[in-house]
Amino acid sequence: MREPEPGGRYREGYPSGVSSEQTPTTPETAGPRPRRLTYAAALAALEGLSLVAGGIWMLVLAVTGAPDDRQQAVTGGITLIVLALLPLLAARGLLARRSWSRGPAVITQIMALPVAYSLLTSDGSGIPVGIVLAAAAVTSLVLLINAETTRALGIRGPGRAGE
Repeated sequence: MREPEPGGRYREGYPSGVSSEQTPTTPETAGPRPRRLTYAAALAALEGLSLVAGGIWMLVLAVTGAPDDRQQAVTGGITLIVLALLPLLAARGLLARRSWSRGPAVITQIMALPVAYSLLTSDGSGIPVGIVLAAAAVTSLVLLINAETTRALGIRGPGRAGE
């Protein structure tokens, strides 16, 4: 916990010119969570759950089916499940209004765009999945960089350091 210095100033977390009377409102006390933040968290959670489902599907096929390489199928399934942790943790953090959660959520969306592109350029059933993934990733990015979301997470934008 931060201890105030003499004169009511905090040692860490705030610029030296901010006194305890001027402490910025924390996201937890700033009122209701904006819808955009809730939608971004929901999309991140949906992506994470989709990765878990894909990983479980790959593991089931590795055990019950006849994959070309059983070890590769198991490794792929476990990898998808582990990768699902990033968007799931980000979604939880966004719902709890933790500023750290925006970074992993944005990274997840940026990583989803090349996957969506490769699905869009494939043949057959990958195209509709690519369309959905691209739409979800772009929508999430727009929601995550929105000023309302940034304020709700307590992140200061560029040029606002002196405020």
